[in-house]
Amino acid sequence: MTRRLSRRALMAAWVAAMGVGAAAPVRSESGAVKLLMPVAFGSGIDVVARSVQQALARAFDAPVVIENQPGASSMIGLQALARAVPDGKTLSIVSNSVVIIPSVFASLPFDMPGDFTPIAILGNLPIVLVVNPAKVEATDCRQFIALLKSRPGELNFASGGTGTILHLATHRFLEEAGAAANHVPYKGVGPMLIDLLGGQVEFATAVLGSVLPHLRSGALRPIGLFGARRTPAAPGIPTFSEQGLPGLVVEAWFAVIGPKGMRADQVKRVHGAFVAAFAEPAVMDAMDRQGNIIDITPPGRAEVVFRKELEKYARLIKEAGIAPR
Repeated sequence: MTRRLSRRALMAAWVAAMGVGAAAPVRSESGAVKLLMPVAFGSGIDVVARSVQQALARAFDAPVVIENQPGASSMIGLQALARAVPDGKTLSIVSNSVVIIPSVFASLPFDMPGDFTPIAILGNLPIVLVVNPAKVEATDCRQFIALLKSRPGELNFASGGTGTILHLATHRFLEEAGAAANHVPYKGVGPMLIDLLGGQVEFATAVLGSVLPHLRSGALRPIGLFGARRTPAAPGIPTFSEQGLPGLVVEAWFAVIGPKGMRADQVKRVHGAFVAAFAEPAVMDAMDRQGNIIDITPPGRAEVVFRKELEKYARLIKEAGIAPR
């Protein structure tokens, strides 16, 4: 999922999904569509959801309401989604944290993906390690690793929750760097950023789109990207691979899911609405500014990806020596 769809390709995919020869709204049944987000306001996928909200309303021909239910590493919101009526009106945009937490927690209040309907993988989000410049003088990876090694176990890093992709990315960085730091989990990325900006913690990993304003203002400083290559949204930030850690590549993908039991026609309708919404020029521009790569999988492919990624992260968590909680 590293290929970026052109605007023409996205529009063609929309038309194919709709089964029509012209762009037409996807008619919804009566009532609003709810995006039940298992993350806090301001997180990476929350920023994506709010960027596409109005375009989705046009595609569904119905109001789209965003409701954040963060906490417990996304489990509170995911449990609420699992209990929702499978009528295509309650959906969620999630990161690949949802395929990591089953390997991090000894028990979950739902089965992933058995209690859900994976509809489409939507694309990739660039993630970046950032520091509070008032607390950390280092300006690049080499300096930062030297600082960590000179103060073993003294610095604190934040995450939006234990077992999230952002937590795993920082764990991988410390492992590759041969350094140690204290993990401070938060109830979502929004609260995490408040304390990071306030200096209660020294560093964190975040989705680029959620921290770009703070990078531009100088309130936060980037150390490196976890991607295989730089992003046009922030071309001045080097990857960790460029900075001497070639094995440090962590991808964050995001997807739309619904409750278990959605009918095939509902899945097709929702899939078509998301393809249509992400094809709108204003949304594509927003994704470009955030550095997000949109690459929407066809109907039926998402569940296959979920199950393969569950196996992959189960292996990575075991290799990293992270014991289930």
